[in-house]
Amino acid sequence: MSHEVKAAPAAGPPPVPRSLSVLLAALAMFGPFSIDTYLPAFPAIGQSLGATQIEVQQTLTAFMLPFAFMMLWHGALSDALGRRKVILVGVAVYTLASVVCALATTIEQLWVGRALQGLACGVGQVVSRAIVRDLLSGAAAQRAMSRISIMFAIAPAIAPILGGWIHAFFNWHAIFVFMVLFGVTLWIAAFLWLPETLPQDKRQSLRPSHLWRSYVSVFTNSEFMRMAGSLALNFNGMFLYVLAAPVFLIQHLGLSPQAFAWLFAPGVAGMAIGAFISGRLAGRLSPHRTVALGYAVMVFAAIANVILAGAFLPQVPLTILAYPLYNMGMAIAMPSMQLLSLDLFPEKRGLASSCLSVTQTSVNVFTAAVLVPLLWGSPLTLALGMAAFLVLGLVSFMVAVKHHRAR
Repeated sequence: MSHEVKAAPAAGPPPVPRSLSVLLAALAMFGPFSIDTYLPAFPAIGQSLGATQIEVQQTLTAFMLPFAFMMLWHGALSDALGRRKVILVGVAVYTLASVVCALATTIEQLWVGRALQGLACGVGQVVSRAIVRDLLSGAAAQRAMSRISIMFAIAPAIAPILGGWIHAFFNWHAIFVFMVLFGVTLWIAAFLWLPETLPQDKRQSLRPSHLWRSYVSVFTNSEFMRMAGSLALNFNGMFLYVLAAPVFLIQHLGLSPQAFAWLFAPGVAGMAIGAFISGRLAGRLSPHRTVALGYAVMVFAAIANVILAGAFLPQVPLTILAYPLYNMGMAIAMPSMQLLSLDLFPEKRGLASSCLSVTQTSVNVFTAAVLVPLLWGSPLTLALGMAAFLVLGLVSFMVAVKHHRAR
C-alpha cells in the first residue's frame, strides 16, 4: 500500500487528522523528553559512575552538540528522501543509542550514548514542522501547530516526574530502558500510521553544490536569522530553568528528586494554555500581532520573576510563580514565529526547519555548557538570565519586523 499523500485540491487542504497530530506531537517531543527524563537522577548517576556534578552536567552537552549538528541535516535529507523514511531511520538510531546509555558503566560510555541519542533526536522536531506545512497553510497551519504544541508541552512535565519515580523504584539505568521502550513504540506507530507528505516531484537534490547554495540562501537571509534568533532566545529563557533544575529544585528549594513537578507541571500548564490561546487567535489576529501579545506576557513575567527572586527567600510556590506565565507568553508567540520563518522559503521547508532548529539548539548548547553553571548559583541569577534572554529576543524580533515592513 502506498504511503504517498496526494497534493491538496484547489478548494483547500483537508484538515490534519487528530491521530496524525498526536503522532507528530510525539515525534516532536521525543527530543525534549530525552533531555528531561534523567534530570532527577543526576546525583545518583554521579555517585554510581564516580563522576563530579560538572561531568554529569556535561552529559547534556554531549547530547546537545550532535543534536545541534544533525539539526542542520534532518530537514535537507527529508526534502530529498521524503519525510517518512528519514523519521523511521532517526527513531531507530535513537532507540539503539538508548540501549548504549542503559548499559553504561562509566561516565565516558554515558557521554557516547548521549551523543548518539543527540544525533537522532532532532529528526522528529524538524520534520514534523515540515509535514504540517506540507499539508496546511495560513490560519489552519497555525491551529495545527498550536494543537501539536499543546501535546508537545506535556513532555517536559511528564518526563522528569516519570524519571524521578522510575529512579525511586529501580535505578538510573532503568530510565534509559524506558527510553528504549519509548523509541520502539514510536517507531512502530510511525511505521504504521505516518504518511509520506512530500511528493516525488517536489523533492530537492542532495548534490553538495545545491545544498551549499540552499544553506547559504537561508543563513544569509537577515529576516530569517533574526526571527530564528528571537525564537531561540525566547526558548532559552525557559530552558535555562530546565537545565538548572537539579540545582534549582534540590539545592535552592530543598525538594526531592520526586518533586520536580513543582517546576515542570505549572511550566507545562502555562505552555499548554499559551498554545491554546494561539490556536484561538489564528485568523483573528495577524501573526505579528499574535507574537506581540506573547511578548507582552513574557515581559511582564520576566519582571515579576526578578522581583520575586530578589525580594523573597527561595520557597515554593513563590519562587516559581512567574515561570508558567513566561511559558504561556512564549507558547502564544512560537507557532506564528515558526510559520513566519518557514514561509520565507516555501520550496525548501524541511531545510528551513533544520536551520531554524539548529539556531535554537546552538543557543541551547552554549547555555548548557557555559551559562547554566554560571547562573545556577541563586534563584536571582537565574531570573536575571531569563530576563536577559528575553530582552535579546525582543530586540531581534523588532529588527526582523522592521526588515519585513521595509521589504
